Amino acid sequence: MAVLVLIECADNQVKKSSLEAASYASQVATALSTSVMGVAIGNISPDALAPLGQQGISKVFYNNEERVKNFVPAAYTKVIAQAVEAAGAQVVILSNSSIGAAVGARLAVRLNASLATNVVTLPDLAGSAFKVRRGVFSGKAFADVNLTADLKIIAIQKNAFEITEQEGTAEVTALPISFSETDVTGTPTETIRATGKILLTEADKVVSGGRGMRGPENWHLIEDLANALGAATACSKPVADVGWRPHHEHVGQTGITISPNLYIACGISGAIQHLAGVNSSKVIVVINKDPEAPFFKAADYGIVGDVAEVLPKLTEAAKALNQ
Repeated sequence: MAVLVLIECADNQVKKSSLEAASYASQVATALSTSVMGVAIGNISPDALAPLGQQGISKVFYNNEERVKNFVPAAYTKVIAQAVEAAGAQVVILSNSSIGAAVGARLAVRLNASLATNVVTLPDLAGSAFKVRRGVFSGKAFADVNLTADLKIIAIQKNAFEITEQEGTAEVTALPISFSETDVTGTPTETIRATGKILLTEADKVVSGGRGMRGPENWHLIEDLANALGAATACSKPVADVGWRPHHEHVGQTGITISPNLYIACGISGAIQHLAGVNSSKVIVVINKDPEAPFFKAADYGIVGDVAEVLPKLTEAAKALNQ
């Protein structure tokens, strides 16, 4: 019996969310008195995978065939399934990302496994149980789920667990796979990645703006504060719809769902669709000149004021703390 974790990669680097998943997997393996292994797919070198030993991974299986350089759901599922067999795994850990969501359900059906997504706790192993807590209803509630199948698949919520480090180097082993044409149907011909100093999906801190910013010419106020905090930038749906910001920055029910440690909402009223995408944030700060803005009800801290006056002061304070 072993614990297997999916390692997501981009630009020959392991994603932060996968480091979190690896650290979580290591704790699960310790509780089960077993080892943890990884499986990496796509454009990454063995040298970039070996440091995963610092997260407690003893061995990483990898497949970097050209046809899976970019994400292909059926092919990824096939590789992970064979890695499960090679590792003798009974627990599979994924990040609750777009990739994790796409392969988790496929893998559960393929291997007749129990699946829990958006998990926020380590398993409760009391007695014969294998119970985890997961966020439901867009993070408004929690559900305790007992995984009963022989194979358990857990997709953990981003930023819910800290990255831990120890000494060690992972053994990296190639996992050759024979792909059929069906496996690689729908292979992307081009991938356009979101740009920025910090990717929104990986960010611990996010500064977001809405129509209260009045126009794209004022967006430098969002970017200045984000730079001072080491944060990513985001926006509400109306802002993306009118073209002030690109759609890959839109967070909410119809955009990206995030769970940073700090979310600062600037000039956003707080419609329920926006809240659905951000209410898993650990701390929410709302800045709005309307004291009746709905977002204040969900905020941990609120500032009633004009963003054009408040944001420069916050930026200066953040810079002072970093000196």
